[in-house]
Amino acid sequence: MTNSIQPTNFIHEIIEQDLKANKHKGRVHTRFPPEPNGYLHIGHAKAICIDFGTAAKYNGLCNLRFDDSNPIKEKQEYIDAIKEDIRWLGFDWEDREYYASDYFDQLYEWAVQLIKAGKAYVDDLSAEEIREYRGTLTESGKESPYRNRSVEENLDLFERMKAGEFSDGSRVLRAKIDMAASNINMRDPVMYRILQKPHHRQGDKWCIYPTYDWTHGQSDSIEGITHSLCSLEFEDHRPLYDWFLEQLGVFHPQQIEFSRLNLSYMITSTRKLGKLVHEGNVDGWADPRMPTLSGLRRRGYTPESIRNFVERIGVAKTDSVIDIALLEHCLREDLNKRAQRVMAVLYPLKVIIDNYPEDKVEELDCVNNPEDASMGTRKVPFSRVLYIEQDDFREEPPKKYFRLAPGREVRLRYAYFIKCVNVIKDEKGKVVELHCTYDPKTQGGDAPDGRKVKATLHWVSAKHALNAEVRLYDRLFTKANSNEAEEGKDFTSNVNPKSLEILSSCWVEPGLKDAKPGDRYQFERLGYFCVDPDSSDKALVFNRTVSLRDTWAKIEKTQKV
Repeated sequence: MTNSIQPTNFIHEIIEQDLKANKHKGRVHTRFPPEPNGYLHIGHAKAICIDFGTAAKYNGLCNLRFDDSNPIKEKQEYIDAIKEDIRWLGFDWEDREYYASDYFDQLYEWAVQLIKAGKAYVDDLSAEEIREYRGTLTESGKESPYRNRSVEENLDLFERMKAGEFSDGSRVLRAKIDMAASNINMRDPVMYRILQKPHHRQGDKWCIYPTYDWTHGQSDSIEGITHSLCSLEFEDHRPLYDWFLEQLGVFHPQQIEFSRLNLSYMITSTRKLGKLVHEGNVDGWADPRMPTLSGLRRRGYTPESIRNFVERIGVAKTDSVIDIALLEHCLREDLNKRAQRVMAVLYPLKVIIDNYPEDKVEELDCVNNPEDASMGTRKVPFSRVLYIEQDDFREEPPKKYFRLAPGREVRLRYAYFIKCVNVIKDEKGKVVELHCTYDPKTQGGDAPDGRKVKATLHWVSAKHALNAEVRLYDRLFTKANSNEAEEGKDFTSNVNPKSLEILSSCWVEPGLKDAKPGDRYQFERLGYFCVDPDSSDKALVFNRTVSLRDTWAKIEKTQKV
């Protein structure tokens, strides 16, 4: 199991006090309880690292429990994806895979126990009426006219609900607490609703399903969870969590809330991400523009970079928005160490070296990663006809532009100095070909006469390069606060129409012919790229993971100064 949460935080301080007091006999047992109604996103990564990492730090256990109490939204596809993502992130629940649906019989028996104790009742109000009766944050609620039914009537109605006698939405089971409570969650919350839908594990056995509030704490109790760690939106639900457990008189875990992960230019709401998928704004849950773990993985993110990011932002008690630049910085730091450097040209411009022998091919030594000498070197072919980037040439160069221009000399990476001597244009005046000369005495070094150049360009040999499709992914949203929208519009109006550019005429060095989906590279001077699952022997496809420009590193440097 990966232990990613080492620094002490307020959760650890609580646990260490519990250990000193021998609470729970020294046990630490956490759980990660996703609802299988979509794919996990970057916000879940924080919860996963906290849940599993905290258990690992104290030699405890962490369960994986699927909160599968809503058959309308849940799919086996989501369950499989969630398990894959957790393992990819570096964590293992071993043999502790549980489902809330496994506890449906026990939850039903406990509901009957509360009815018999006069703590729960069957209500005939509609969902809209329940909301109306509940009141507001400033006004007390009012009691349902069905609140004071007898225990016998409630038991009969609840049994008939279970037997399928009533239609969806016609009745619910509610806890009987306090309709004047200052905490609106304590105003007779719903425990069961009628849903005539089959369950992915239970089949047609049930037509009533427990709510999250009724399911969660009792599931924690059944599994012997000691510390129920969850995000801040559940803080107002904690009194209800405690009330249910106290009324039942069962083992009582401690709920502890931490701030959720909010990132600029990202949405961390499963419901909203599902809307993007279902309305066709993205190409599925694993689209590389999505903040889902499967999308980030496909884009080229490493699990190490995400775990490091979570560790760096820490665990706080108040919500805040983290600059996405920090996540990208953690990614660059990791990829800088592990990604092999290669040369690729995305917007090709042909270069012909007039004085280079037509049939000559040299195999030049190129460094695979200057950060890790153990990665060695590779051979890259050099020949008379090359491709360079269009942006690396200007017919009329502006001030401080040091790359190739008519009459100007530059260095080709690992190769020679070349000088542009002629420019070929098409009928529309677009530059389509450059003719250059090279200095054979400058291979891999400076000129013997001491002359210098101010720019080094990457290149590929036209005769040997492989054609590739490159997908340039950008941020999915145009606004840092992606939830903000103009009046009359929703968050999808902020989707960036330029979040994907597909380039089909790119060229990469021939050594990439054996690249496999998931392999990560740094295209020199261009950024980090990952081989997409769509890639094959016949068609190489690369996704841009992240550019080389690191704004967060500049921010850190400024702060240190």
